[in-house]
Amino acid sequence: MTDMYIDNSEPSENVGQIHFSLEYDFQNTTLILKVLQGKELPAKDLSGTSDPYVRVTLLPDKKHRLETKIKRRTLNPRWNETFYFEGFPIQKLQSRVLHLHVFDYDRFSRDDSIGEVFLPLCQVDFASKQSFWKALKPPAKDKCGELLSSLCYHPSNSVLTLTLIKARNLKAKDINGKSDPYVKVWLQFGDKRVEKRKTPIFNCTLNPVFNESFSFNVPWEKIRECSLDVMVMDFDNIGRNELIGRILLAGE
Repeated sequence: MTDMYIDNSEPSENVGQIHFSLEYDFQNTTLILKVLQGKELPAKDLSGTSDPYVRVTLLPDKKHRLETKIKRRTLNPRWNETFYFEGFPIQKLQSRVLHLHVFDYDRFSRDDSIGEVFLPLCQVDFASKQSFWKALKPPAKDKCGELLSSLCYHPSNSVLTLTLIKARNLKAKDINGKSDPYVKVWLQFGDKRVEKRKTPIFNCTLNPVFNESFSFNVPWEKIRECSLDVMVMDFDNIGRNELIGRILLAGE
């Protein structure tokens, strides 16, 4: 079960990359994260540089935030710091999303967001140490709300099940300060849309409770080729339905 952000911003702006590694200690049920370095970060200060640091969170556990040290006046910081997340059985860990958020430190004002990365840990092969270079996504300028959902695959019968539980703090699209939200889901293989499902419409609310499950037949050999395009929509009696936000759930 993962608390996911709905965000319709486009990651077209280049805000640099981050290098990190993940390793799992099965004997001590501990996730080992090494935040190594950043590359080609944007300048946020008048000096033409930034003072970057990384904030680390395992979503949806937002209470436990860890941070690297601040690296002064650089666009290519080297942190080389290790973080240990103890007491995480592998089943629990695979329901978490690693969130790395790079900030520029400001002494006299609010720290500037540089960019962020979300990595669902169910996509990581913990049989060996994994190293990643990830492009940072620009911070969302228009938060559209949050969606709570779960995703499960049963290889025995080749069924992929998406459960939409609820959403909160959705963006108001109607003049009454509310929306009429529903969720539309497309199963895709590559760029080809194969199957569509949608929830009922919930009138006049920004915090709908869906409690709806959708099952799709996906052969094991194609599980990494498929993706789910999850779109939260606002229903309109007159005119076209509006997109509130979307999430792409993909195996790669």
